[in-house]
Amino acid sequence: MVKSATEIFRDARDFLLATREDPEAASRFRWPELSRFNWALDWFDVIAEHNSGTALWVVEPGDKERRVSFEELSRRSNQVANWFHSLGLRRGDRIVVMLGNRVELWETFLAATKLGAVIIPTSTLLRPSDVEDRLRRGEARHIVTEAENAASLTGLGREFQKVVVGGQVEGWQDFSESEAADRDFTPDAPTSSEDPLFLYFTSGTTAKPKLVEHTHASYPVGHLSTMYWIGLLKGDIHLNISSPGWAKHAWSSLFAPWNAEATVLVHNYSRFKAIELLDQMQRCGVTTFCAPPTVWRMLVQEDLERWSIPLRELVAAGEPLNAEVISKVRRAWGRTIRDGYGQTETTAQIGNAPGSAVKLGSMGRPLPGYSVALLEPISGTEADEGEICLDLSARPAGLMAGYRKGGGDPGEAMRSGYYHTGDVARRDPDGYITYIGRTDDIFKSSDYRISPFELESVLIEHEAVAEAAVVPSPDPLRLSVPKAFIALAPGHLPLPEVAESILGYARRQLAPYKRVRRLEFADLPKTISGKIRRVELRSTEAARAAAGEGRTRAENEFWEEDFPGLRNS
Repeated sequence: MVKSATEIFRDARDFLLATREDPEAASRFRWPELSRFNWALDWFDVIAEHNSGTALWVVEPGDKERRVSFEELSRRSNQVANWFHSLGLRRGDRIVVMLGNRVELWETFLAATKLGAVIIPTSTLLRPSDVEDRLRRGEARHIVTEAENAASLTGLGREFQKVVVGGQVEGWQDFSESEAADRDFTPDAPTSSEDPLFLYFTSGTTAKPKLVEHTHASYPVGHLSTMYWIGLLKGDIHLNISSPGWAKHAWSSLFAPWNAEATVLVHNYSRFKAIELLDQMQRCGVTTFCAPPTVWRMLVQEDLERWSIPLRELVAAGEPLNAEVISKVRRAWGRTIRDGYGQTETTAQIGNAPGSAVKLGSMGRPLPGYSVALLEPISGTEADEGEICLDLSARPAGLMAGYRKGGGDPGEAMRSGYYHTGDVARRDPDGYITYIGRTDDIFKSSDYRISPFELESVLIEHEAVAEAAVVPSPDPLRLSVPKAFIALAPGHLPLPEVAESILGYARRQLAPYKRVRRLEFADLPKTISGKIRRVELRSTEAARAAAGEGRTRAENEFWEEDFPGLRNS
């Protein structure tokens, strides 16, 4: 008997659930082979049938909240799909979705998926010019956004089908009208698993954002690896700290939890406050939690032992997590944050899996379905240290289809039979992989290769340091020297004695050639997804040197020669 797409997907999902604490058994996982697959129809609607369990739980400031069951969300997405179709949205059409963490976002994602449309998730923080760039480069003719955003997009012409959520705006279709649409949905045709589903703009930490295409298989099916890494189980209450518009939101607030039939919990806030987040985690009974390193660094500033939260799994992604943060959380909660690694272009490919020993500082080992090679940049041969690459002869389901026109060079990324991530790491004899840095971020000082992340991991251990970013600062003798830009922890001021203490601590912890020789207290430039833009800091340093200002200090900048006492530390 030929199995349905749903049965094939469920078999693969159940295998990973059964082996979630047995990495050796999980390594035998094979991606499900699906020629036709529409995740919203073949998976979500199936698990939603007669299912009154909570699929989505949105908590607003002041403890206002809204819970939506799997069954309700399935029915509402049918209505939205039928209404979108009446407005002209068709299979293959591209739709920009610019919504915050509100129920309509998930209704729209499911509805567009059912229709076979191509979704372009977009942050609500973007400026009108950025939105217009995404519409143009994404070749979109449909946009869904909130009333406050619609008012700033008055320049969009009649060629765009414009839908507004949460209000009425002249010239825009009111999303609430979808509530009158038919509750039953019939697709116009089967969906090929290779059809495009998402177009994502990357966060652009080192260059202009790339345009990444994912299919009906690469993200919905590919995120089985993410589900496994997080350690999700049916019935979990999963909280992910991520903003809509970025790939991590689809990772952990859409596919991974609903692949496991868990509840997606969303905590909305106007301004992030660690105490408020912890209060909600305790009130809502969060069992699995994923947050970027920036959030973890804020959380450990609090006395975590004050909160009793039924957490089983803690994970971090977005950027490598420093060992000091992991240690602080372990001492407070008796749980270990498991780091993981992936990109907009992939699902979770490397991680510290449930049931595995965690080596502090390591991202873990390749996750089920991924075969990771570290390639030496010059020779292209495998080595203990090199660029993280994926063998295309064993292409993982979670790898993007490619970069689209005007959004990245697919030939450069997919060269020589491998997908090249642009990230450098080292692998130890036990197979654990430790992140070193972006190929664009690594630099030379006195002919030594310097990994900014390695130095930043030491700096953040100092009590005065909340965040750090290390870049090369031009130097006539050494070509460049490591310079740290420091965001101070609460209660600390940008004083000379604080700079001396930080430089002295780094000096004692690092080899002489890695020594941080300059330090500047400053706000760190970030992408709107929260990642540090070292490229801006490097450019600033290079521009100062080019202008003949190499020996001129910035405000709140200190050099090691300012402190003669450091020589004896």
